[in-house]
Amino acid sequence: MGKAKKVGIGIAALIAVLLIFVVTRPNTYSVERSKMISATPETVYGHVADFQRWKAWSPWEKLDPTMKITYGGKQGSVGATYAWVGNDDVGEGDMTITAVDPGKSIDIDLHFVKPFEDRSKNGFKFEAQGKDTKVTWSMAGTNNFASKFMSLFMDMEKMIGKDFEKGLDDMKKVSEAAPAPAAAN
Repeated sequence: MGKAKKVGIGIAALIAVLLIFVVTRPNTYSVERSKMISATPETVYGHVADFQRWKAWSPWEKLDPTMKITYGGKQGSVGATYAWVGNDDVGEGDMTITAVDPGKSIDIDLHFVKPFEDRSKNGFKFEAQGKDTKVTWSMAGTNNFASKFMSLFMDMEKMIGKDFEKGLDDMKKVSEAAPAPAAAN
């Protein structure tokens, strides 16, 4: 067997091993962070339920202050939307509120268009704990082959987790500084 053929077989074997490893990566991902905020659940909920208030705390809006944002539907209600087109740091996508329990929880469908196609479920839970509120921000989705491959080089938990932590820190500042008017149901 010639040297070139051996090298070819070796490369093919490495690619096969890599493909098998990628296929065995988890089929789903989830990220969750929580923060105690010295405000009522209704106050914090008001800052989240109205997409127009996200500018004050969203970590991604700060990455591209010139991104184009479009709001739709009755904010704070099922069907309210938020679509964006921004720079390479924020990409393009949209969100739709799918469920609300005022002062307790909000569920959001998140659809990324760029830099890659992806859909995930996002949620916020607001739990009264004495005079404070425990806010939990979560995201869960499915890993296709491309996202499984990308997970070899970037950790969704660490990448998105840092953004959630920054967002919750800013949500805390905003919520503790001034109560938001109650969001519509």
